Amino acid sequence: MRDGLMGQDYFPLMAETENGEFIGEPSEDAVFGLIVELAGPDNTFVIIEPDEDDPAWFASVSLLDDGRYEVELRDPTHHRHKLSTDTSPDKIANAVTHWITETARAHARLRKSQR
Repeated sequence: MRDGLMGQDYFPLMAETENGEFIGEPSEDAVFGLIVELAGPDNTFVIIEPDEDDPAWFASVSLLDDGRYEVELRDPTHHRHKLSTDTSPDKIANAVTHWITETARAHARLRKSQR
């Protein structure tokens, strides 16, 4: 996720689960691992977002009672919001990783244009 986002255009990322597990700069494999480790009652979601105060966007994956996962991708700055469900941690980790990369790049371009 760091490729192409170096210097001032780089957004450090973090992933954190409900039970407090924290990973800085999560890879797709790390996101997959966090998803498959979700379990009730006290570890039902993971949030991936920029590691900064008051992040402008985020992705979250929540384990639902029926065993499916709810995926929320939210970027209010660019008026993007998607809510879906899926059963495949592989597919979810891949989709979330790509969305995070695209969103970080969009925010880097916005930051650059505002200078």
